[in-house]
Amino acid sequence: MQRILEPEIMADAEQSLGYADADFSISNQSFVDHVLSNGVHTLHHVIDIGCGPCDVMVRLADACPDIHITAIDGSAAMVDLAREAVRASSHESRIAVIQGYIPGLPLSEYGFDAVLSKDLLHHLPDPMVLWSEIQRLGQTGAAVYVMDLIRPDTPQDADDIVAKVAPDAHAILRQDFYNSLCAAFTLDEVNAQLQQAGLLLQVRHISDRHMLIAGVLP
Repeated sequence: MQRILEPEIMADAEQSLGYADADFSISNQSFVDHVLSNGVHTLHHVIDIGCGPCDVMVRLADACPDIHITAIDGSAAMVDLAREAVRASSHESRIAVIQGYIPGLPLSEYGFDAVLSKDLLHHLPDPMVLWSEIQRLGQTGAAVYVMDLIRPDTPQDADDIVAKVAPDAHAILRQDFYNSLCAAFTLDEVNAQLQQAGLLLQVRHISDRHMLIAGVLP
């Protein structure tokens, strides 16, 4: 199946709320667990590119009391939801939520010792902007963790995944999920992107629909 682009950000308030209300707890916690399993407890300045409603970063802050997180999203509606989640979790002093777009985030180069991103890559028409921004923002030796969907072989396979994972979800969310699967990359495509970017990161198939790209910056 060829890649089919979807809207780059969730600008619609109803769409963003539907996403925030959905139960992504299993994949969100899986991402956090992968990060924690590799010594992120020692990190202090972390950036999350495409934070969404910020559930992932709230979970990370719960687990790591010394971490300070800059959470970025391009959608104003999603940023509002993220700030609400941060306030509710009492992490306002350690999670700063900012609306911004890649490339060109108004942040200093090499300012972070970890660069994270979950479920953003498939939204981007040009995936190279994520890899270049990771290189710009991460310091030497910075940890990189990117988790994203894997594009199924056929539209029917995408339908089957939606039916299995979100059988009772709102119609908006089910359509968004299907669109995201169709917009995702294959493992081979991501490996080619990393080779083009000069990044020595490992790409792993970690679930029936997710990949994890991880490693450190040179």
